[in-house]
Amino acid sequence: MIRIDSLWLAVEPMDMRAGADRLLAGVVQVFGSAQAHHGYLFANARATRIKLLVHDGFGVWCAARRLNAGRFVWPRKVSAATAPMTLTQAQFDALVLGLPWQRLTQMQVITRM
Repeated sequence: MIRIDSLWLAVEPMDMRAGADRLLAGVVQVFGSAQAHHGYLFANARATRIKLLVHDGFGVWCAARRLNAGRFVWPRKVSAATAPMTLTQAQFDALVLGLPWQRLTQMQVITRM
């Protein structure tokens, strides 16, 4: 199993034809550097595909996921100063399933019947 201590989400869309080397260049451009045991998530412009790049301390791993129907819930770039976002493991698990990961805390409480 690959250890991932932190998950980072890049808000800017990425061309999904990019391989591990080009994604790594994107990580360095967006995040400043690729840290060991960190995962970096990218999506295409339509948010129908995502790629995860993980630096395991020795090299990089690249995984891809595609939704055949619908879109991943992906934040939109608000301004040029939008900083990369971190995700919890629960948020990541919801995101890759296409669920509304940004509302996990709201969904854990039932307020009406």
